[in-house]
Amino acid sequence: MPIATTPTARIPYRVAGEGPSLLLVHGTGPGAEINWGHLVDQFTDRHSVLLPNYSGSDSAEDDGGELSVEQLAEQIAAVIEHAGGEPVDLVGFSLGSVVAAAVAATRPELVRSLVLVAPWLHRDEYMRNLFTVWRRIGDFGDAEAFGRFAAVTGFSRPFLDGFGTAGVDQLATNMSLTKGILRHLDLDLRVDIRELATQIQARTLVIGGIQDVTVPVEHARAVHAAVPASSYAEVDAGHVMVIERQEEFVKLVRDFIGGG
Repeated sequence: MPIATTPTARIPYRVAGEGPSLLLVHGTGPGAEINWGHLVDQFTDRHSVLLPNYSGSDSAEDDGGELSVEQLAEQIAAVIEHAGGEPVDLVGFSLGSVVAAAVAATRPELVRSLVLVAPWLHRDEYMRNLFTVWRRIGDFGDAEAFGRFAAVTGFSRPFLDGFGTAGVDQLATNMSLTKGILRHLDLDLRVDIRELATQIQARTLVIGGIQDVTVPVEHARAVHAAVPASSYAEVDAGHVMVIERQEEFVKLVRDFIGGG
């Protein structure tokens, strides 16, 4: 697996397919495969898909210190440069959308187009409390409760009900309790990209989830309003729309990045 480096970290990434590069930035959690692994084959007919694991994920290596949006953006930029340095179509989910927005704002020469999925500019009181509760569950060391909280806030009620008991129990194991994920949650609480968002020059699509209870859809609408000349779409799904509404999500992304 290729590894990109920054002065403070080693960032592994997987490459699949051939063609113009499409880089998928994961959100809070163990890494790219959880968010994106099931979708890679939907893009490899047109693209070389890059899946990096930034600091706090299970396979990245760094000093274990406090994370910042700028630090993670530097890591994603390093992956783009390590993979050849040509501009990429950049897609970020949740915390990954915040990081992707920062890359587009600070390194515009590396971004051909940008898709921000369930993004936010800065946390409000609702999100502060949600992330704080999730973080406190982690402090108590209850791994099962930590994973179940991620599942119940990550997906819509209709999706969870339709997935069944065994399916939901499996979903709850996806978000393992690690020090890295707790570092991600600490960063979630500090996010503020209001100034950066106004500097984005790339063609941008913002996607919000109508039933998102982690990052309520009003935040995606605010990102759309802040990013110059961005377009906007909503999906009738919870936060993890990349799993809940896979076909609709893939079509939105393919149509957008293919239309440039």
